[in-house]
Amino acid sequence: MTDTQNRPIHDLLLVTGMTGAGRSTAAKALEDLGWFVIDNLPPQLLGSTIELVGGEGDGDTRLAVVVDARSRWFFHELSGALDRVRATGLRAPILFLEASDEVLVRRQEAARRPHPLQAGQRLLDGIEQERAVMASLRGDADLLIDTTNTNVHQLAARIATAFGDPSTTGLRATVVSFGFKYGIPVDADMVADMRFLPNPFWVPELRHQTGLDPAVRDYVHGQAAAPVFLDRYEALLGALTGGFVAEGKRFVTLAIGCTGGKHRSVAMSEALGERLRVHGVETLVVHRDLGRE
Repeated sequence: MTDTQNRPIHDLLLVTGMTGAGRSTAAKALEDLGWFVIDNLPPQLLGSTIELVGGEGDGDTRLAVVVDARSRWFFHELSGALDRVRATGLRAPILFLEASDEVLVRRQEAARRPHPLQAGQRLLDGIEQERAVMASLRGDADLLIDTTNTNVHQLAARIATAFGDPSTTGLRATVVSFGFKYGIPVDADMVADMRFLPNPFWVPELRHQTGLDPAVRDYVHGQAAAPVFLDRYEALLGALTGGFVAEGKRFVTLAIGCTGGKHRSVAMSEALGERLRVHGVETLVVHRDLGRE
């Protein structure tokens, strides 16, 4: 393989995950960001592909390789291929896309295509087998994105936040507000519960507003415990940031929850996002459950 100082490949990203979880959307988003994307590449061709694409590049090529269940016969070679690539000094993070079985079934049926591992069985059988095949990759993922409640535009925004600026070496964060009654986001690295604050739902004039409205925002931040939490959580994240980056974890998902994901979690997520940006952390704020009621 080409020496790392002369190789014109700047970055390598492995994109994988469950069928129907958004690999195609992620690939398109990466292409829009200037990445060179190759779909369904056998892992043993990684080295030669890097040399080929790099030979045609301009010295700053970013290569994304999509690996999915169709390449199941090559999965046992993937670990070795990645080790060889990383031994040259080339970064090779893994992006894994996840979704619930219910959503995967609905998307697959809407696509009117059989699951690649279904093999004449039920669709759920194919999904179960795929989860087993993908288990090791999921565990090794540098960034896990759950697209169960994410549309294509939201996923593209998260891809842009994570991979839009390859020169950025600091921590990148996604702050997700959510409602506990809809479940905790499975891609969360840290979860904070805002139910210790009074609920604006019980204030008649605030009930039908959201945490994005000034009246609700002021009510939430006017509680004595709100700024105390933000100060201490900000300090905690500041203490962790250096360690995350040093260990190669450049992407973190912070989930901020309340009962329904409409008032407290939304207002506090916006405030936390603002604080993180002040510290130079590139941050995307997503309100997962806003509007679900």
